[in-house]
Amino acid sequence: QVQLIESGGGLVQTGGSLTLSCAASGRPITSLVMGWFRQAPGKEREFVAAISRTGGNTYYADSVRGRFGVARDNMKNTVNLQLNSLNVEDTAVYYCVADSSFWRVIPTTSSNYAYWGQGTRVTVSS
Repeated sequence: QVQLIESGGGLVQTGGSLTLSCAASGRPITSLVMGWFRQAPGKEREFVAAISRTGGNTYYADSVRGRFGVARDNMKNTVNLQLNSLNVEDTAVYYCVADSSFWRVIPTTSSNYAYWGQGTRVTVSS
């Protein structure tokens, strides 16, 4: 069983930055595809970013590409999501996700990820 614990959320002004961290336990993250989803108030959960087992491939939603960066620290068994140039549309609960399946293409659908953290809230004020 894999447990994921997010941290780093908070309140930030438009244009600001945050770093979210996801600490995994139960198995090494090198055996897992890791990613992030978010859910804004009144909206469906959406894919944000994902990173392959080796860290050599990263994937981003169009809405965050160029502003967010996902990276893994295998020594610490964590995955970080750097959020830059934040705007009010980025306000959401951010969830760390992981899965041990092997895919030809990293999925962006939430149902493909077996493990979920409890989420960390990011609020961007105007």
